[in-house]
Amino acid sequence: MSTLIKNATIIDATSPYHNQKKDILISDGKLEKIANSIPKKDNYTVLELENLHVSCGWFDTSVSLGEPGFEERETIKNGLQVAAKSGFTSIAINANTFPVIDSKSNVEYLINKALKTATNLHPIAALTKGSNGLEMAELYDMQQSGAIAFGDYNKPIENDNLMKIALLYAQNFDGLVLSFPKNNAIAGEGIANEGVNSTRLGLKGIPALAEHIQIARDLFLLEYTGGKLHIPTISTVKSVTLIKEAKKKGLKVTCSVAAHHLVLTDDELYGFDSNFKTNPPLRTKEDIKALQKGIKSGDIDVITSDHNPIDIEHKKVEFSEAKDGLIGLESAFGAVNSVLDLEDFISCFTTKPKEIFGIENHSIQEGNIAEISLFNPELVTIFTGKNILSTSKNSAFINKKLKGKVYGIFANSQLIIN
Repeated sequence: MSTLIKNATIIDATSPYHNQKKDILISDGKLEKIANSIPKKDNYTVLELENLHVSCGWFDTSVSLGEPGFEERETIKNGLQVAAKSGFTSIAINANTFPVIDSKSNVEYLINKALKTATNLHPIAALTKGSNGLEMAELYDMQQSGAIAFGDYNKPIENDNLMKIALLYAQNFDGLVLSFPKNNAIAGEGIANEGVNSTRLGLKGIPALAEHIQIARDLFLLEYTGGKLHIPTISTVKSVTLIKEAKKKGLKVTCSVAAHHLVLTDDELYGFDSNFKTNPPLRTKEDIKALQKGIKSGDIDVITSDHNPIDIEHKKVEFSEAKDGLIGLESAFGAVNSVLDLEDFISCFTTKPKEIFGIENHSIQEGNIAEISLFNPELVTIFTGKNILSTSKNSAFINKKLKGKVYGIFANSQLIIN
């Protein structure tokens, strides 16, 4: 079966067709022909969509799905379908399941559950056993089984020596270590960004200092040990500065920012809507400006949805009791595209994260594997509950104006369209 994509603007800086409008013929999962016009045939599946743009397949580096253990939040099957319809051809799955993904068999379970799906699943295995921060997990065995990185999702490694040993050990097999930027001793029982809004609302604050101290510690350890460190979901002005300075020193450090931290501030908390309770917490306008600037300068490498489904029993409760997290796959493109240039979005969801996490990027060129995302970058819409495809409904973007519409993907010889 062949698929003919008509009149598509190609956004791919690695392709000779970058910024050109072309017809694309896909046969047997490969890009057979790219030309100004390709005639239709009866046996072709023809795709013609308004203001269609295509790029290399998007890769999200932080997705939680629940399964195994929390299937009421999201199953792997439905989560991968959500990812595909949200434009993602690959996602990295966090280890915050039950049991935690901390062994070879757990990693293989995830990979086997995703066989023959359009969207590729790549496990991020736990750095410590049970993600309890006490004992390092069997990192090498898990990498051999398919884990692409190691980190305890949304949990900092408090033991300095354990972090040091992990950075040293992972170098033996070129492993990537993740360290969540939060010092629990400083954060305490805080549930919102420490500042004017948390004071007015009577919410216990999490100082930005809690993030800065942890990042500074990790960078000192990295300078001592060498190796590769990825700091997920930074959220403050100072964090960008710390990582920028470390890169200037030549340290192999990369970082990501969550889509919601590029768009939403702690002003949203005045309704006490628990969908805005995130980890790290929503910060200030000054932080948003610095994060957006960090994307444009290249100091921030990756944007992620940080998709984290939470069931209604743990969200529709008092703000202080609600679990952290929001779903983000469905809204990631529209949210980021509303505040950044399209090519910034594409770079931070394709070439950069794939290079950091060791995922092959398939350029849009004849003869290459067809792994592409399909979208309209200009259409402005209001995000509503009808746009939520996830089992859990904890979105912070309901009734928000977003720019851009995702049509779907072509990957693994499958066309998935909304």
